[in-house]
Amino acid sequence: MPESHRPGMGAVPYAGGVTFRIWAPFAQSVAVAGTFNQWSKSAHALTRETDAPSYWSIDVDGAGIGDEYKFFIGGADPPWRIDPYARSVTNSAGNGVIAETEFAWADQHFELPDHRELVIYEVHIGTFTDPARPNERGSFRTLIAQLDYLRDLGINAIKIMASGEFPTDISLGYNPAHIFAIESSYGGPNAFRELVDTANAHGIGVILDVVYNHFGPNDTPLWEIDGWRERDGGGIYFYNDAWKRKTPWGDRPDYGRPEVRRYIRDNALRWVSSRGADGLRWDATNSIREIPEGWRMMQEINAELAQVVPHAIRIAEDMQDDEWIVKGVEEGGAGFHAQWSAKFVHTLRAAVIAPNDDDRDMHAVRAAIDGRAFSRVLYTESHDEVRNGSARVPHDIDSHDPASWFARKRSTLGAAIALTAPGIPMLFQGQEFLEDGWFEAEDFLDWPKRERFAGIVQLYRDLIRLRRNWFDHTRGLRGDHVNVFHVNDRDKVLAYHRWGFGGPRDDVVVVANFANRGYTDYRIPMPRAGRWHVRFNSDWNGYSADFGNWFSGDVDAAPDAAIGIGPYTAVILSQE
Repeated sequence: MPESHRPGMGAVPYAGGVTFRIWAPFAQSVAVAGTFNQWSKSAHALTRETDAPSYWSIDVDGAGIGDEYKFFIGGADPPWRIDPYARSVTNSAGNGVIAETEFAWADQHFELPDHRELVIYEVHIGTFTDPARPNERGSFRTLIAQLDYLRDLGINAIKIMASGEFPTDISLGYNPAHIFAIESSYGGPNAFRELVDTANAHGIGVILDVVYNHFGPNDTPLWEIDGWRERDGGGIYFYNDAWKRKTPWGDRPDYGRPEVRRYIRDNALRWVSSRGADGLRWDATNSIREIPEGWRMMQEINAELAQVVPHAIRIAEDMQDDEWIVKGVEEGGAGFHAQWSAKFVHTLRAAVIAPNDDDRDMHAVRAAIDGRAFSRVLYTESHDEVRNGSARVPHDIDSHDPASWFARKRSTLGAAIALTAPGIPMLFQGQEFLEDGWFEAEDFLDWPKRERFAGIVQLYRDLIRLRRNWFDHTRGLRGDHVNVFHVNDRDKVLAYHRWGFGGPRDDVVVVANFANRGYTDYRIPMPRAGRWHVRFNSDWNGYSADFGNWFSGDVDAAPDAAIGIGPYTAVILSQE
């Protein structure tokens, strides 16, 4: 049968049929079979393309959206393979499904808020359950039902953990079998689009985790897909030297092959163009750039994303605080907007978790607060930090009683720093109502805690609104500048000044007490004279009845000021 002259990879519907195309340079033959031809492996043989003989294609009239299909590849073992570009699958080991390419978007004008405005909320779809049915696994539609709550909390971006199709229905998502297919148990492609569309209508962007540092390790169709292999094996999609291919999580794709880079590039573009995601967070970029071709691939894709979808944010999980990750491609950088900051999270967690006040290092906290504004993502909890040997912050503070006074006071102190330091703050699901323990794919959210700790939820809500300058008197928290101007390592108190342009309603001072001792008149030199108004006091007993309600009133600086501050407390002040 003749090759196709229509564009696109995988299964691309057209009026009256579907174009099928696959990259398989060493295949002896390729056929497509499915429900449209009674699974005949001889009815529709693909043809090598004349101008690109490593590709095979065919137009199949009568095939259509919803049909299941597979490729039958001569020379491969096994020969039946799910399309690497399949947009939908019955399950990770099942069949491809020809997916819809159109969606009736309701909100076509949303753009992700400026990075200075962003507050991110990380979600794992499978464990983000419906409060009315807490024992049923979550889905995209479950998250849609909670968008009002999240908007009221104040966040304006949701970061969804990896959602490409994975083996079984229970996973954190970082074992992708099919990177183009959306996990079927979450609802599939249009349920994801519905989530994006509805979130955008709520003023909330959707950022998606993508996994390009490895594929698999199970159920991937890519392994020796056309029968070819060299040395240690792997085939055309992978490095065939084990030392280069192996990662702790799965097999590293061959970034040196243009077709593999195109495959990853096509996937990144599909999420943000066809599926509407407002940004991508790349998993383990430190593993990608171990290979020189990986750095080049990140540059190529980020440069194209910047042209095609300039509003979409590009985040790296590099965990090395390397400035070259966030430098522009034209400078030789990787071209990401921001990166997860290992320095910040590890330092701050250590400071709030340490059992003894003497073990809290205020100089280390000062160094962690200092940093380039908005090119780093700041948090005390993420899906990585609350597993793999660590737990939720309240649990790590007090494993016997994660709801204890100490756990509540010090975990919220850490959150106050993360939400006021220069950077893009992020919360992990349930953090705002003191979720505890270790996070796993079976660890459903404990929604009753939202009511039990309603005051703590209010504390997070108040912090987020100050961070976003809802009341127009904390504009400096969105500014570029920080000066940690007071560090008292003996008494475990520090203070820092945030500002954009300076002056009334812009200058903000955060005073943080990391010790179990309060002060009625702790004196610090303020950055400018005049009256400073207390905008937030984490010791207020409205947040929890057993908080000390240590008096922290407005102060006059001339230029020193006497601040009232409770134990393990953050106080935020600004000028009119």
